[in-house]
Amino acid sequence: MEQEQQNVRTLSATAGLDPRRAYEVLSALGDGSWWTLADLVRRTATSRRSVEAVLRELGAERSGDRFRVRPEAVRDLLAAGHRPVGPAGPVDHVLPGHAETVERMAKLIAGAPRSRHALDHVSATPETVVRRALLLGARFWPSGGRVLCVGDHDLTSLAIASVYPGAEVAVADIDERILAYIDECAAELGLSVHTRWSDLRLGLPPSLHGYADVAVTDPPYTPEGIGLFVARCVEGLQDPEQGRVLLAYGASERTPMLALKVQTSLHDLNMAYEAMYPDFNRYFGAEAIGSAADLYVLRPTTKSKPAVAARVERFSAAIYTQGPQSVESQAGSDDARLRAEATDFAPDLLVGEWPAGFLPRTPRVRLATWLAKPYAASPGRVAIAVPPGLDAALPRLLLAARAAHVRAFPAEPPTDVTGLAGLLSPVYELAVHGAAIDAVRRPPATDPGPALLRRLLDRAHGKLVNTWREALIAAHPGLTKRQARDIVLRVAPWADGVTALELPAHRLTALTEAVPATLRLAASEA
Repeated sequence: MEQEQQNVRTLSATAGLDPRRAYEVLSALGDGSWWTLADLVRRTATSRRSVEAVLRELGAERSGDRFRVRPEAVRDLLAAGHRPVGPAGPVDHVLPGHAETVERMAKLIAGAPRSRHALDHVSATPETVVRRALLLGARFWPSGGRVLCVGDHDLTSLAIASVYPGAEVAVADIDERILAYIDECAAELGLSVHTRWSDLRLGLPPSLHGYADVAVTDPPYTPEGIGLFVARCVEGLQDPEQGRVLLAYGASERTPMLALKVQTSLHDLNMAYEAMYPDFNRYFGAEAIGSAADLYVLRPTTKSKPAVAARVERFSAAIYTQGPQSVESQAGSDDARLRAEATDFAPDLLVGEWPAGFLPRTPRVRLATWLAKPYAASPGRVAIAVPPGLDAALPRLLLAARAAHVRAFPAEPPTDVTGLAGLLSPVYELAVHGAAIDAVRRPPATDPGPALLRRLLDRAHGKLVNTWREALIAAHPGLTKRQARDIVLRVAPWADGVTALELPAHRLTALTEAVPATLRLAASEA
């Protein structure tokens, strides 16, 4: 046994990983079976680089994308029948009782929109999302409570709502496809899941501030991404001192300094570690971190909320590991282009990040402030600079304006605005103007349906139900406020408590049919 351990330690040292992980890989290879690299990584929760190093040291055979090691090559390293004893997961003993939910989640995950690498999407396994739900039940009491999913490409919201039908679950995400898919699945399954569009760099949706008892997030695995998403989780807690944040985060066993940087960002938010479950989360992909991530249970302290308020707006747009929004990206605003193309527009207001010294007498507003509340004055011409990676916010940035003419300057020159024009057609006529997008406000509509829709979108910062209710009463004075509100929520229950700026694109589009439907109901009940 001593010689066996020495051999494993020698292999570990040569391959550059710890002996326990070497045992894991050797045990999987010990029966001589063929393995794909991805399956071996996922089985052992060991990074691709480390697994490749072990295979090289053992002289593994290769056939296409599969590898194997002959049992005799492993025999001298492992005692007969040896298998490492891994620690039991906190809810593994109850997972078999939820096989039907795991099967359902497998189908939902398989049918979900494809991952976007620029958003660091990697799908968790169905077992993982169900385990997350079960852990909520083991450590907290989600039945009848509220859970906030800050980002939800994994569809954890649907797993939680499936396991705890009495829970109310909300999702904040930037990906319109994911939001539409979650809404579609929740409606089909009769689950209480509500979606909100959000670019967390520009703020948490107003309706989700102080919303939840527990927040769950699996963010981009950068210190900036972790810090931002956890900060928004804290903002979303009803009682930050009693609520909890469940955070999925993983790093390769070869990069402890990266894990330290991430944990430092949590320390900067004054978050206490209540628990940490190693390798709790498993993924289809993410082989650089062993297709696995730990699950942190974080408890905010009395100093967390002030720390969030002081730090959250310092996070840059670069929070991802790849693409134009990555921390490595050197992309930035083209100052010369902005100066040249915006000067002839002569804006009354500049929104976003504009070059220093440009039009020094023109007022400026930050993007987050622009979305958070209506601008007090009434500028006629507004110029909006959209940094790299924030293009998804453009429809909301335009809806937040009340000016007659808005010119938006995206990071990349636009080539086709058909989709954007269709979404905003009740308010704007859109056209490409060089490297910018011109949005000219349409004249007020005269027909009741289009006029009411225009009223809702012209007041995009306001509570949607309140504006809608008052418009119905104005059209049919015999209605009471309660009657008008009930009519709105019968037709559009998803409009409750939100502003138009929070609505996912598919809900904004649905207003076109929902508004006339409420007018017909109002006419019949007035």
